[in-house]
Amino acid sequence: MAAKEQAGRNQKLKMLYLAKIFSEETDELHSLTMQEIISKLESYEVNANRKTLYKDFEELRNFGYDIVSTKSGRECYYQLVSRDFELPELKLLVDSVQSAKFITNKKSNELIKKLESLVSKYEGKKLQRQVVISGRVKTMNESIYYNVDKIHEAINSDCQIQFKYFQWNTKKEMELRKNGSWYQVSPWVLMWDNENYYLVAYDSEDKKIKHYRVDKMLRISVSEDKREGQNQFKAFNMPQYTKSLFGMYGGEETHITIEADNSLAGVIIDRFGKDIFIKPVDDKHFRTTIDVALSNQFLGWVMALGEGIKIVAPDYAVNRMKTELKRLLKQYISED
Repeated sequence: MAAKEQAGRNQKLKMLYLAKIFSEETDELHSLTMQEIISKLESYEVNANRKTLYKDFEELRNFGYDIVSTKSGRECYYQLVSRDFELPELKLLVDSVQSAKFITNKKSNELIKKLESLVSKYEGKKLQRQVVISGRVKTMNESIYYNVDKIHEAINSDCQIQFKYFQWNTKKEMELRKNGSWYQVSPWVLMWDNENYYLVAYDSEDKKIKHYRVDKMLRISVSEDKREGQNQFKAFNMPQYTKSLFGMYGGEETHITIEADNSLAGVIIDRFGKDIFIKPVDDKHFRTTIDVALSNQFLGWVMALGEGIKIVAPDYAVNRMKTELKRLLKQYISED
């Protein structure tokens, strides 16, 4: 009697199991015969026959399942040929998850496994092969998911947040900044830059906009205090902010004029966008003025482009580069 009741319960789930079979076992390159479908349903303790299955297939089509039948000889083959996500789209998502530094390896694997469930088991293997191409350094802070959730909660409720902020020391240990004191800021925007997740927030104490690595934030809590800095963020230009920073390192934002070989025009446009004004100097060189945070990271970026580029204005930016070059020379060239 118990076995019959179990079979009866499973019979009510026939359409769900049928949808599961088509989703997991078929795709554009893989199909099932009617007998194979019946056998797979039997493995779920669901009884079916050809006549009722024809009606079931039609019901699934009406619901939106793109089930196609193909005749080959005396046999008919059935397959689900389209889905919400195409395989190339999922490969792109998998690469994004795998390359994101702010997601731990454990969370990356969990997300990728869920993405695999959106295609057949055959196409899922292709997504698994896609994963092994990446060996990037990932964050070690497992609370990143909950950090993002708390920040969104605070933004949606128009409240400030409190948190501890850490850095890694030479012993590979978390070391709290500000001697472990609490940070309290008004969160406004979450942004992804250079494969890391950042919170852009207003610091009422310093009266300025700052950014924080989300994976370096600990014990986030939503405060009852309402957010501040509304006027500052009305005038805040996020695209301009991200372009001006190098590796999200801060510095005094400055109008800097650079002169470069024409061959570097693509590099400059890729970094600062097509809106910059490019003025020819001669047949081989051009000048442009860009807004950047004048930091050592920016100076390093200019150095890395080699002799084809130089800072020409303002004077204090040129002097800043000269000072940095002298420091490097002293650091690496011993005096005889």
